[in-house]
Amino acid sequence: MPTVKLLFALILIFSTSTLFANEFSFRKYNHVKDFYKDNCLEAIDVAKKHKLPPAAILAIAGLESGYGRGYVAQITGNILSLGAFKSDKELPRLYLPYSKSKQRVIFDPNEINKHSKADLTWKKRPKSLKRDYRPAPYAGTTDKLELLTYDQSLKHSAHKACFNDFATRWIIDSSNVKVFKEARIWLDELVDKHGIEVLFTKKVNMEFISKIGGHPHSFNYRETWPKKAKLIMNKVGLVKLTNDIQYKAMNFDSAWSNI
Repeated sequence: MPTVKLLFALILIFSTSTLFANEFSFRKYNHVKDFYKDNCLEAIDVAKKHKLPPAAILAIAGLESGYGRGYVAQITGNILSLGAFKSDKELPRLYLPYSKSKQRVIFDPNEINKHSKADLTWKKRPKSLKRDYRPAPYAGTTDKLELLTYDQSLKHSAHKACFNDFATRWIIDSSNVKVFKEARIWLDELVDKHGIEVLFTKKVNMEFISKIGGHPHSFNYRETWPKKAKLIMNKVGLVKLTNDIQYKAMNFDSAWSNI
């Protein structure tokens, strides 16, 4: 009998761990882990300060930046793909190569020089219209496109500024964009009624994504956009991750492994 009980317990443990592994299947990718390790704590801090749902912000950042691997995000630090305001510097037109072997656009001169001419297809890239978070004098220019790749401090500052802009320039009650204004009012009412803890619930994070995107005159008009953002949130386990860090006082690595 003890042997049977032990076997049952082992099966239950294995089944449970497999279930969670499948549920948070995107955590197996190193580039996903690296992206969220770099940005998770900052997003939580901004979310608490400005009353925003942190898991949703992180999901949107992952989607918009390709987990930080999109060339515009790498150059500008604009991981939320925020459009530039009139006073902002934006990334200009670029002439960059696409690497057939790497299957991506490359912009770092040091990396470009490592590729053969046959591997590279050069192409004019349109003006991005996205804010360039590189510091002066490089923001808005074609100089030092690789700057944030080699300076992690500047990269962190750019990501932090991007999160802050989202909170203080986009999702605000004075926004000219109706869905942003309504989302801000909705969040304020929720926090006033239930406290900051409501921002860490799956329901609110899911609803926030639906409110600000997937329809005309929103963060992204494509109907598939909310579905993609929610898929990332669920498959990475961003609600659980932010809760483990916020309420269980786990560091990132412990929370990431807690599946």
